[in-house]
Amino acid sequence: MNIISKFKCDIKGLDDFAKQLAIKNNLGDIYLLRGDLGVGKTTFSRSLINHMHDINKLERPINIKSPSFPIMINYPLVDYEINHYDLYRLADASDLIEINFYENLEKNISIIEWPEIILKDFKLYNYFLIDFNIIDQNNRFVKLQHTKKFFL
Repeated sequence: MNIISKFKCDIKGLDDFAKQLAIKNNLGDIYLLRGDLGVGKTTFSRSLINHMHDINKLERPINIKSPSFPIMINYPLVDYEINHYDLYRLADASDLIEINFYENLEKNISIIEWPEIILKDFKLYNYFLIDFNIIDQNNRFVKLQHTKKFFL
């Protein structure tokens, strides 16, 4: 993994970071989000999804929440979708076959919270790995990595 960036930020900084990634987004991009409960994974996802809608000149979704119970929520854009996954409740990666997880990766943008269950099987994919850590109530430490060299 190549470390691209490490920084401390508040909510505004997290939104700015999501906007930078949204601007450079490419079809097939995969974002794996790691961190404790309440660290900001869904907040980051919400910002990224909203900025992607802005870039595509589409109305922002009314409600972007964690897909904890449905496992996946999709947000249609012009020619593709953003698939937002939460794998926290899955016991086995084979459960992903039922929701066409692997088939959807190349044709869409994927945001995956709690990716630990799939990391060992993800060696054939290029992806961003974003680790979130709590510094205090208002600040987080974020580390962005990619399987290849990537520049923000």
